[in-house]
Amino acid sequence: MTLTIAICFIALLLAGVPIAALLGITTMAALLIHTSTPLHIIAQQFFNALDKFVLLAIPFFILAGAIMTRGGIARRLINFVNALVGWFPGGLSIAGVMACIFFAAISGSSPATVVAIGSIMIPALIEAGYGRRFSYGMITVSGSLGIVIPPSIPMILYCLVMNASVAELFMAGILPGLIIGFSLMVYAYIQAKRKGWKTRKKPSIKELLNSAKEGVWALLLPVIVLGGIYSGIFTPTEAAAVSVVYALFVEIVIYREFGIKDLSGICEQAAILSACLLFILSCAMTFVWLLTAEQIPVQLADFIMKHIQSPWMFLLAINLLFLLLGCFMDDVSAMLVLAPLFVETLNRFGIDFVHFGIVMVLNIQFGMLTPPFGLNLFVAMGITRASLMDIARGVFPLLIILLACLFLVTYVPSISLFLPNLLLR
Repeated sequence: MTLTIAICFIALLLAGVPIAALLGITTMAALLIHTSTPLHIIAQQFFNALDKFVLLAIPFFILAGAIMTRGGIARRLINFVNALVGWFPGGLSIAGVMACIFFAAISGSSPATVVAIGSIMIPALIEAGYGRRFSYGMITVSGSLGIVIPPSIPMILYCLVMNASVAELFMAGILPGLIIGFSLMVYAYIQAKRKGWKTRKKPSIKELLNSAKEGVWALLLPVIVLGGIYSGIFTPTEAAAVSVVYALFVEIVIYREFGIKDLSGICEQAAILSACLLFILSCAMTFVWLLTAEQIPVQLADFIMKHIQSPWMFLLAINLLFLLLGCFMDDVSAMLVLAPLFVETLNRFGIDFVHFGIVMVLNIQFGMLTPPFGLNLFVAMGITRASLMDIARGVFPLLIILLACLFLVTYVPSISLFLPNLLLR
């Protein structure tokens, strides 16, 4: 059966079949050829895969991100961080990175962060003389922090397929996300000093307080959502629902950026994206069920242990594998399919599932920035009307920074495990 699965999977992948259909067809083909199991078991597995309370967090976080992208939260965040650091050398680009970090902490989505912050910051950076490629690259890469800084939709998916703690993985993403954000800010500062980019006038205390007053409602959201999760007041799923209610209250009652009539389009957009993600997840979980039933993870663990003796070499191989797969398929789908295969290997090497999850998420972040499946590249194209080549050229120098951060987090597990060990274990 293993050979049938491999041939069918690779053939359909090379034929360009959508990943959800690929997984479903491969599962059906293996059952038809090698077993007498009735195919209606696949429908049952689809249902079982989605019959999880934690999955409700995905549509809620997507809806909250769509509301905040359409409304005024992003603009007020940008005004606040610009007043805070905009007068430093490279301050406007540093403000863009900080705005992406703040928005990432309230949206859970990388594309939503690029749209919300990029649609405002990229034109502002270009107008301030920062250069088109630099502006495209900095905001596109900073927006990818939407899946590293919690809450994060890929983290929820990883926890579902690996039976890990969502709260622990959320907390584990904080330090790696801040390290990446700080590295991008340092790069922006160095470039500004080298090229002599102009800086804005330092704001007065009154102007800073006014911008903070305008943005305080947006700044409170990550405190409420993440603080509620880590304090045990509510679960990650309940936190997602709270974020929707809070975002609606702020946008409709306080900021008054849009009305009830605008909700239909936002809900439609969120429903379509949620349905796509959940369909891929159900197909992936059914495929994983087949692999587990056939003991393929155990066989894979035996093979890896025979040829790779060190956990560090194993992690290097995983990083190289996912960096390569990012050029051929969506990395979120790759994680859903492949991560469960390594459960037995992780247990034998003693690698923490939470640490491995952060490594997976950083690989997904990298994959969102590399063609031909780099989702953030296409999102940036949509909001800037620039070519894929221009966006990719702007992103490329920053990929070196991301790669360095990826290997730092991979080989220093304490970076991702420090907060979970300190507060939750």
